[in-house]
Amino acid sequence: MTGPTGILSASRRTDIPGWYTSWFLDRIEKGYFIVTNPFNRQSRRIGATAKDIHTIVFWSKNYGPFLDLSAHKILAHKGFNLFFNFTINTPLKELEPGLPDLSARLEQARRIARDFSPVQIAWRFDPICFYEKGGKVFDNLDAFEYIAGQLSQMGIKKCITSFYDPYKKVAARIKRMAEPGSPIIKFIDPGMERRANIIRSMAKFLKPLGMGLFLCCEKELMDAAGLDTYASPSACINGRLYKTLFGGNPETRGDYGQRRKKGCQCTKSFDIGSYEDHPCFHNCLFCYARTGLDITKPSMD
Repeated sequence: MTGPTGILSASRRTDIPGWYTSWFLDRIEKGYFIVTNPFNRQSRRIGATAKDIHTIVFWSKNYGPFLDLSAHKILAHKGFNLFFNFTINTPLKELEPGLPDLSARLEQARRIARDFSPVQIAWRFDPICFYEKGGKVFDNLDAFEYIAGQLSQMGIKKCITSFYDPYKKVAARIKRMAEPGSPIIKFIDPGMERRANIIRSMAKFLKPLGMGLFLCCEKELMDAAGLDTYASPSACINGRLYKTLFGGNPETRGDYGQRRKKGCQCTKSFDIGSYEDHPCFHNCLFCYARTGLDITKPSMD
């Protein structure tokens, strides 16, 4: 008996803790998920019991609904190991208008660290954005040091980051969201040298806090700027880490369905989210997951 090996990713494609916790718990009760590949539309059944799944990895910008339903405690009681990727960025509402205030999100992180362990949380400051509005250039780095200080006090040791990647659908979303007569936000590339300097600065700030910096799919930047002494390639889903934390025999093979050529180090997992069935309503301007703007909350029935 080797025990469960599967890793469940919930989810790269949407924010399940923020919008679909009740659905997720219902599927856990049923013991399986039906997952449709977004590219070839083929469906498969994924077992979702503690006999099948070693670790559930959650991705979210808002764990409030998840925590309010005590989902973390319910899942732990059922025998699942849990890991939390928690994206906490700027307090700026113009970039992430559908999120609670920063103070509320930090309190969510504090609750998870208290109820479990800070080593079960990876902080994602992602993506780093530069943008032009009304002839002026802005970025979303304003609260980085404050957030890092708060999270380090909770014992969180890992920060994952990357820079904004351009998508045509993002430009279309921005135009739809703009108020009549207001200047349009345009994301811009700060250039390789400035990117590298930002990573060096972030790493130097984090080091005295006992926090390491990891880059998600930024191999070109790592190679061009020689950043290997400041940051490491990220495995946002990391079977080797879960084996260290929880024991057992989780999947540790590389996930070649991800962006390996760009530096992704993730191990294999089952992602159970759906772009079509589980739209995210946080309306983040830089999100690649939606082709249009969702402004109405879904029915949670």
